Amino acid sequence: MTTQQLSLVSPAIERLQSRVQGRVFVPGAEGYDAARQAWNLTVDQRPALIVAAARAADIAEAVRFAREAGLDVAVQATGHGLVRPADGGLLILTGQMTGVEIDPGFQTARIEAGARWGVVLEAAQAHGLAPLLGSSPDVGAVGYTLGGGIGWLARKYGLAADSVLSFDVVTAAGDLIRASEDEHADLFWGLRGGGSGLGIVAAMEVRLYPVTTVYGGNLVYPAGMARDVFLRYRAWIASAPDELTSSIVLMNFPPIPQVPEFLRGQSAVIVRGCYAGPVEQGAALVDEWRAWRTPMLDAFGEMPFSQVAAISNDPEGPTKGLSTSVWLRELSDEAIDTLIQYGVGSGLTVIEVRHVGGRIAQASPDLNAYSNREDALVLQLIGMTPTPEAWTALEDYAGRFKQALRPVLTGRVYLNFLDGEEKRARTQDAYTPEAFRRLTALKARYDPENRFAYGLAIPPAK
Repeated sequence: MTTQQLSLVSPAIERLQSRVQGRVFVPGAEGYDAARQAWNLTVDQRPALIVAAARAADIAEAVRFAREAGLDVAVQATGHGLVRPADGGLLILTGQMTGVEIDPGFQTARIEAGARWGVVLEAAQAHGLAPLLGSSPDVGAVGYTLGGGIGWLARKYGLAADSVLSFDVVTAAGDLIRASEDEHADLFWGLRGGGSGLGIVAAMEVRLYPVTTVYGGNLVYPAGMARDVFLRYRAWIASAPDELTSSIVLMNFPPIPQVPEFLRGQSAVIVRGCYAGPVEQGAALVDEWRAWRTPMLDAFGEMPFSQVAAISNDPEGPTKGLSTSVWLRELSDEAIDTLIQYGVGSGLTVIEVRHVGGRIAQASPDLNAYSNREDALVLQLIGMTPTPEAWTALEDYAGRFKQALRPVLTGRVYLNFLDGEEKRARTQDAYTPEAFRRLTALKARYDPENRFAYGLAIPPAK
């Protein structure tokens, strides 16, 4: 059914609207353009129909309608991490489903599909607990978790996906089921790291952890010291305790008022991290840096975990940008030189190497679909692309950057740090051969017609 045909079949649209509590948008209707917007403003998707769901039953109704209409289905909460524009399909928005329930006794949270991490964090911290959120509280909790979820507590407590207890899932048949260790355990395995293409998660229950205060922040050094800082960082993380999750960043600061005046338009190298243990032990680890060289900006210190977003200080609100990522085997001398050569003064805003491992690597490799447990260094490249020409130029530059790093690349990727077509093109590179085989078998069982075709490139097994 084409967009034009769908628009003309008003009785069908009216019946759908009568069955859902949320709103239904067709092209040309008031609110359609705002509803189709992704977080990355370079995306210009044009769905045949949009359903802004208010509850799990709305998602199920929308999926059943899509089956009858012959439409593929896309799902979007905040619009982060979009894989494929929902052109010609039915786009289900879950952003209205923001309920969060904390059980302080069992140290768990029930999180609806559209809730952002900031809402979950605030609710959990009121009880002295913390979720395994990422660097930005503005990101949707469910989508982030389905991709694995590496945050500032990762080395201490593992992936966000590892702490899921259950999912409420709408299948491609339009059924609402529960997936856990005891129910639909195969689907539960696949959703934790396998993305949203196996079903639409309406809610999830996750473990929380007793974290209220951390030692975190940033040490900023001049770009001219980048090689020395990288070499010292490599030695520092070699013996880092699991309580410390950290990264090293080459930052090319834009000349905008939000940046401190002495950094505007400048490049710098930054050591950032979060110590989730006794504050005095975290301070001692960072004091090693202060004794080595005095940073030009010292923003490390004791902080309430509720303010953890200040560590990365990610931009808020939709923007136009590019994100790409690879896993590194090591920070060799040659790799460090390449990072500095291609990073400092380039069109990229952020060149960040995150140190993970710890609890992630200690978990069983068969725990769930996530497959990069043995890798400890993930590189993310981020740049702003205000025009299509800027996107093309930056994508080409990032490609040459990664090619220059090829001697130290593992060949694998972390899907949460990829956008758009690259995310689909490299889906298989995120998994072991056995994990990918299991995911295609799950796809054949739960979505044999590939109705959820706008997610990761996981085809149904033949």
